[in-house]
Amino acid sequence: MWNTFFKIMDLSVREITVKDIDLLLEYWFTSSDDHFLKMGADASKLPKREEFYNILVDQINSPIENKKSYALIWEENGKQIGHTNVNNIEFGKEAFMHLHVWNTANRKKGSGAILVKKSLPFYFQKLELQTLYCQPYALNPAPNKTLQKVGFEFVKKYRTIPGSLNFEQEVNLWKMTRHQFLEL
Repeated sequence: MWNTFFKIMDLSVREITVKDIDLLLEYWFTSSDDHFLKMGADASKLPKREEFYNILVDQINSPIENKKSYALIWEENGKQIGHTNVNNIEFGKEAFMHLHVWNTANRKKGSGAILVKKSLPFYFQKLELQTLYCQPYALNPAPNKTLQKVGFEFVKKYRTIPGSLNFEQEVNLWKMTRHQFLEL
């Protein structure tokens, strides 16, 4: 049964292109307040749409060593269903990962762990990372379960403002080292 399920789900990961930006912005600007709350974010902290668009274009066009953010598009059967990105990048050292499945129909299907695993080579190889961190909202079980399933190591729970769109919250800090990645 699982083999049939995963054959039907053709999951792939690729770098974001300018053509993807409108769909990504659609996710951010049409998500409900409830969804923002669930992921520990505050919609009022979003930059204006045009500003957000320009930030993404700038990051797409930046050389890999200079990127402040680096995004990948998640696809199922050739259709974009979400994205992952890293920020707080110290090229050759570390970065912090974020996970976003764009609509509820694509959530809770078991594809998150597969997509995260397929994303790891981009982060570890292209950014030459030694450590990849992720610090999801502690009250959002989905990303926490996904990270555990993929093989991330739980470091600690603590209170912080994890990103520019977030409010102060309890987060779970997870990490994967280059060694752990190579052992997958």
